[in-house]
Amino acid sequence: MVYCCPFIVSKLLPVLICSPSQVHLRVAKSRKIIPLNLVSIISLFTMGVQLLPYSNLIEINRQSAVPVFKQVAEGIVLLIVNEKLKPGYQLPASRDMASLLKINRTTVVSAYEELQVEGWIEVIERKGNFVAQQLPVVRPKPFEAPAVKRPGGEEYNSFYKKVASWRVSKRTLSAHQLMMNDGYPDVRLAPLDSIYDRYRFLSKRVYLHGRLLNDSAAGSMALRTELSHFLAKTRALHLDPSHVLVTHGAQLAIFIAASLILRPGSTVVVGDLNYILADRLFEQMGAKLIKVKVDENGIDVDEIERLCKKSPPDLLYIIPHHHHPTTVTLSKERRIKLLDIIRTYRLPVIEDDYDYDFHYENAPILPLASADHGGYVIYIGSISKTLAPTVRLGYLVAGDDFIRQASMFKQMVEIRGDVLFEEAVAHFFNTGEMQRHLRRSVKLYKERRDIFCDMLNSSVGDLIHFNTPAGGMAVWATFPPAYSIPDLASRLAEKGIFMNEGSLYRYNENVNGIRLGFASLNTAEMQKFIGALKECR
Repeated sequence: MVYCCPFIVSKLLPVLICSPSQVHLRVAKSRKIIPLNLVSIISLFTMGVQLLPYSNLIEINRQSAVPVFKQVAEGIVLLIVNEKLKPGYQLPASRDMASLLKINRTTVVSAYEELQVEGWIEVIERKGNFVAQQLPVVRPKPFEAPAVKRPGGEEYNSFYKKVASWRVSKRTLSAHQLMMNDGYPDVRLAPLDSIYDRYRFLSKRVYLHGRLLNDSAAGSMALRTELSHFLAKTRALHLDPSHVLVTHGAQLAIFIAASLILRPGSTVVVGDLNYILADRLFEQMGAKLIKVKVDENGIDVDEIERLCKKSPPDLLYIIPHHHHPTTVTLSKERRIKLLDIIRTYRLPVIEDDYDYDFHYENAPILPLASADHGGYVIYIGSISKTLAPTVRLGYLVAGDDFIRQASMFKQMVEIRGDVLFEEAVAHFFNTGEMQRHLRRSVKLYKERRDIFCDMLNSSVGDLIHFNTPAGGMAVWATFPPAYSIPDLASRLAEKGIFMNEGSLYRYNENVNGIRLGFASLNTAEMQKFIGALKECR
């Protein structure tokens, strides 16, 4: 028999008597031997060991609206989360904890019951309250899929397709910095209050909600009707609402149209300088791009004809009016020939006419879709370019069967758009306020274009080359081949001015240009940018 001398309890000297099979407590001045289990032994030792300073660790605010038992429970949870109390740790008995915190024992009992219900502690009968081994702590789980190694050792993720990558600027802009954009309207001019007032009016008419939600996935019938009237008057498009699909921006319209036409391995003819997000969209669908030169008269139609004679492509994507990024317009002669090619080879065409309404010199040339194209031209436009970039509304115009199919496809992407907002914009068209806004904007943007181009010529005309655009909201400016636009963008950033560093347009070594949006800048902002450009050149 082995004797161990623990501590004095109740002024009596206990002695632990240990044997291989059991543990006993012999109390001094008594021949009685009391059997104890291991937990009881640990409890005895704990009673004589300094406890955590719970009174300092658990803060109780008696003025708080939170019940005291909740405060105790939350304090213990915090100790567990901060790993001051680890799984398996035995909490003081309720009477002892009440004494330490100077609160009622019933309050501690309620706190322990709360912790037990929430899974933070577990109660072992005749033993006490212990911190749970499996804590209900929600820890972030990784979303990264494990990489798979190819035979050559290269790692890749096997279950999803990679999107074509490009550099994304991590710079953020404060409200006081100046931003040179790609060519957006001035949101300060947009009469958004009128649209939002109408939206609020409609939102309060609960009886309308059910009827409006029954509209086709093609969009609000009111807006489709107004667009069909507006496009007939301004673009000579002969259509009715069944030929119009409303989308969240022109980009979604491009996606829907291309999805119905392209298959993996399809070929798409695009300009060698082209709207980059359209190019990447087609590539993501598995299509192969065939790039055709764009010059001062637009895309090379003769080359398109040669391609069609050899092996007709599956799609032609074209921006005949204010081509992006170069701003050039397809000449009348090339339009006539291209229409003949479309009819002869039954060539499907996506005509992206994102800023048709902003033409400054003469009346704009009518879209390809307004001519006899045999039903092969799908016309896409943007309301976002008319109002503000954050107003995501666009439209797709095509044959009624194509629109039906496009509507069903759109419904798989989004069940419906913001019908109330579409109704509010329809009202904006119906009252003529949209048309008046367009007239005011075109007049102002023309003035801004002239001022901006004069400033560029007088200040940095020896550095950059550009042609004054006949329409649109941006100048296509090219720099000498060896000049670093990224360095220029970095120097401008030090002055609080953001400018794209040109990588979006750097398709090959022969291209060193950038779009400089002028429509959203007033004269003072132009002066600030041009002055900084002159200093940083």
